[in-house]
Parts: sequence; C-alpha cells; structure tokens
Amino acid sequence: MTRRQHIRNIGLIVLVLAIAGGWWATRPDVAKLPITEMQGRGPNIIAARPQSVPTINVAKIIGWNGREAPTAAAGLAVKAFADKLDHPRWLHELPNGDILVAESTQPDRPIMGVEDWVARNLIASANGSNKSANRITLLRDTDADGVADQRSVFLTGLNSPFGMALIKNQLYVANTDSVMVFPYKEGDLKITASGQKLMELPAQAPNNHWARNIIAALDGSSLFVTIGSNSNIGENGMASEKDRAQIKQYQFANKQTRIYAYGMRNPNGLAFNPISKTLWTTVNERDMLGSDGPPDYLTTVDFGTFYGWPYYYFGVIEDFRVKQTRPDLRQYSKRPDYALGPHVAALGLAFSKGPQLGKDYANGAFVAMHGSWNRVPASGYKVVYIPFNERGFPLDGAKPRDVLTGFLTKDDKAHGRPAGVLIDKSGALLVADDSGNRIWRVAATQ
Repeated sequence: MTRRQHIRNIGLIVLVLAIAGGWWATRPDVAKLPITEMQGRGPNIIAARPQSVPTINVAKIIGWNGREAPTAAAGLAVKAFADKLDHPRWLHELPNGDILVAESTQPDRPIMGVEDWVARNLIASANGSNKSANRITLLRDTDADGVADQRSVFLTGLNSPFGMALIKNQLYVANTDSVMVFPYKEGDLKITASGQKLMELPAQAPNNHWARNIIAALDGSSLFVTIGSNSNIGENGMASEKDRAQIKQYQFANKQTRIYAYGMRNPNGLAFNPISKTLWTTVNERDMLGSDGPPDYLTTVDFGTFYGWPYYYFGVIEDFRVKQTRPDLRQYSKRPDYALGPHVAALGLAFSKGPQLGKDYANGAFVAMHGSWNRVPASGYKVVYIPFNERGFPLDGAKPRDVLTGFLTKDDKAHGRPAGVLIDKSGALLVADDSGNRIWRVAATQ
C-alpha cells in the first residue's frame, strides 16, 4: 500500500465514522444553551470551548418525494415554483418578472492531504452534490399561477456562479474567481455572448468559502462583492487571505476597486433596507469553538469598518487560537447588529416590501439558514423573519420567527437546505432549496 493510499484510507475511516454516527471519533461538543439565548440584539455569548477536532453532525440528504414540501408559518402557504434543478443556489429577478437561478456548488479543489480530502467529501455530503452545474437557468411563470411553466438554459460556461445583478442592459455574474458582464435585452431566454471580465476575484487553493455574491448600489454607480475567507481562522497564514474576508466595491466611474468593509469571515447575503437605504449582509462566523457559538450574524455594512475576523468575534471577544498581530484593531472592531445563532449557516437575505405576506411581515428581513454541519443538536435548516423598527433596525428583544421549516426530519435527515431568497414582484417569497433541487414559493393564504 502506498502512502497516498494509506492517507486516503485514514480519511475514509474518519469520514465514515463521522457520517455513520461514530461520535467518539470526532469528540462532539453538545450545546448547553437553547439557541434562542444566542439570538437577537443582545445574545448570550458564553465562554468558548475550543476543539482540536470539530464536531461533525452531517445531515444525510434524502430529497423530497411526490407532494412533500416544507411547512409554512400560519397564514402562509408554500408550493413548488420549480423542480428538477441541479443545486439551485441563488436567485435574481429580472424587471419583466423572469427569475434567474444560479445552479452551482463548490469548484473542484486540489487534494493536498487527508484534511482536504475529508473536507471535500464532507462538503459534498452536506450539499448533496459534488459537481457544479456552472450555469444560470431562467424560469418564467407565463400564466401568473405561481408555478414556472417555461424554463431555458440562460447562461453557461461559468465557474461556480453565485450572485447576479442587472444594471440597465448589463448583467453582472459573480463567478468564484471573477465578476463577468454580459449584454442583456428584456425578454431574452438565453445569452450567447462570451462576456467580459469586470474584475478578478481571489480563488486560491483550497478556496474555502467559494461563493461570491454581488449587489448593485441603489443608484447603479457601483457594485458590491462579498469574498469569504480562505480558512477558518487564518490557520494557513494570512498571506493566503489576501483580498479575502471582506466586501469590495467596484466604482464604474473610475473603474477602481476598494475595500468597503473587512474582517468578515464569510459574508453571503446582500440587501438594501428599503426604509434606511442601508446595505446589510449575513455572515457565517468561525468554527471549532463549540456548539454554543459564536453566532452567525446579520449586520449593516459600514464603509471602512472592521468586523473582527480572525482576531475577534462579536465585537471585541478575542479568539486566543489566533496569533495576535493586530491588537490595534480591537478598538475598531464593530459588534454586529443582530445574532442569528451559532452555526446556522446564514445565506440568503431579502427585505420585505410591504404587507403582501401579511401585516406581521411588512417590515423586516427574511434570512435563509442553510443548516449546520458541526453542531449538536443541528441548527438552521429553515427560513426565518426578523422584524425591524421604523428606523431600519431589528426590534429590541425580537427573536427570529420561523417562516419555512420542515427541511430537517425528526431523525436529522435533510429533505433540502434553503439558500437564496428573494421577494418577487407579487410580494411572494421565493426560496432556493439547493439540496432539494427545488424553488419554493411562499405566499399569503388570503
């Protein structure tokens, strides 16, 4: 047996034990607090419990059968807007109501050792997919019955696409390694142009946190781009984190790129609050500090602001696992606006546009919690709503309200995992279920 085969076999044993429930092999850390204590504007941040081996609790993907569907909150109804997709990750609505769906997952990553091999297989198991479709599909509901009855392959030749933005007649698509721009005409069912590269994005190996989201400024003068870290806490050296763990801004007038906000381990969702006009994001926090934290969060994106990673979390709490080289940043580390809970893997973000879903959802944010892989018990696997006040911030004392649940079974298997969300022109909530391979539509029952 060669050394490479020996390493691969060790990795396989670890992976099988983890997925099959061999908890002694991964030394799980079990949550000691209810997750609600670690949510809201004033979460309970308890002492960290560092782990040398992460807790692994991967939900087996079982998909949806027949008429099975998630469970909507009272006053809401859910049905499939589209099915038979290939890992539908992110959504964008065009001016004519067509819905673009980025079908993608992590790009191929090099196997540099047993850790990379195990990580790749764990991610594939958690996602229900290990090969990216690398395309954008267009969905059209021609009879306005809430079900897409026309679809077409809209754009191909992409590299793990994620975020999309339309400015005038230009469609911008965020690959894992670049932002591309394509010509678009309303009503197009397909783009055949090769496109042009607007900006390169860092995607060096192993390219953890590969997804790049984008959003256009409200006046169309610039583009914001999320870029997650290349590691958990910079353990591969900060040189490999160059231009990562931040949100960049590309300014069209001077064709210049600048760091807009930094110190965010893995920012994903981007949305402007319709009341305050402020940009918000969802951020996935660090692993291996225990099942009780630190919490993923929802926060404003403030220009020039540092959010702590990798040295601090939730403000000025120091991560003593990280070699401290920037103690000067502690006084500038911003405390996030709202805690979503530990390891929920917050992705999609969309603000309500009025009371179309009912008065209880007229002013606030919808967040898709993709679901944990390293917490006991599992967290996330649902879409929640956070009510906001008239000033454009989450209500004091408010906890996330369940909007769409039932993705996780009682025996911890996953029908699917919610990722991208948007509020469409009719006021309905669309949810991309990347492991269930469907788009769900949530609307008011009356």
